[in-house]
Amino acid sequence: MTDAVVELTEVSQRYGDVVALADTNLVIGRGELVAIVGPSGSGKSTMLNIMGTLSRPTSGHVRVDGHPVEELNDRELSALRAGTIGFVFQQFHLTAGIPVLDSVADGLLYSGTPRAERRRLSETALRRVGLGHRLYHEPHQLSGGEKQRVAIARAVLGDPPLLLADEPTGALDSRSGATVLELLHELNEAGTTVVVITHDRDVAASLPREVRLKDGRIEHDSADPAAGDRGIPGRRAAGRDLPGQDGAGREIAAAAPGAER
Repeated sequence: MTDAVVELTEVSQRYGDVVALADTNLVIGRGELVAIVGPSGSGKSTMLNIMGTLSRPTSGHVRVDGHPVEELNDRELSALRAGTIGFVFQQFHLTAGIPVLDSVADGLLYSGTPRAERRRLSETALRRVGLGHRLYHEPHQLSGGEKQRVAIARAVLGDPPLLLADEPTGALDSRSGATVLELLHELNEAGTTVVVITHDRDVAASLPREVRLKDGRIEHDSADPAAGDRGIPGRRAAGRDLPGQDGAGREIAAAAPGAER
């Protein structure tokens, strides 16, 4: 794999005597569409949090978009998340009484972007997910599928190269879920690397690559079914300047992810 967006090398996560993730090796290449599937307690959420730099593993090494996560401080991690990773969760996290145009625009509230530009970018993102006719609707006026599309618009607002979707169809009926999956396929075809965390085997089977977890270990990877846990290539992707840094690595202002009003 020539260009990895996520690399986990011998990653483990322990909470006291509980092993949530054990000696995990995984490479996700740029432009892939991957399902991480498994039952409750299999380690899916732990893996999501580690891939999204929301938590640091107990041991092992993590690289995201070429950056060694263990070498970054909290401010640098915030910059990496803000510029590289979009998050979509099962719950939509939309504020009652706020039109979706502003709800999405608020994702850039602390970025220093002027309000008019934030709203312009928000409108572009909402039209991208097929909600150009719902810009001024409030959450209670939207269906579940539309609410999830708003959440996806917020996640792709800055056009991040990596989108992590945690059970994005879990709260939806089958028709709305199919629409959301179709949208994730379209985003992937446009160049976004998409990782879908799910317990639904049918959802996982509909995606090009399936990584199946059980008891904190990779039980199966359809990209290499004979090998189980995937080996990590010896060559490492070269680190690039972090989002929020200039060409010399000097830090500039960066927005924290998921900023609220």
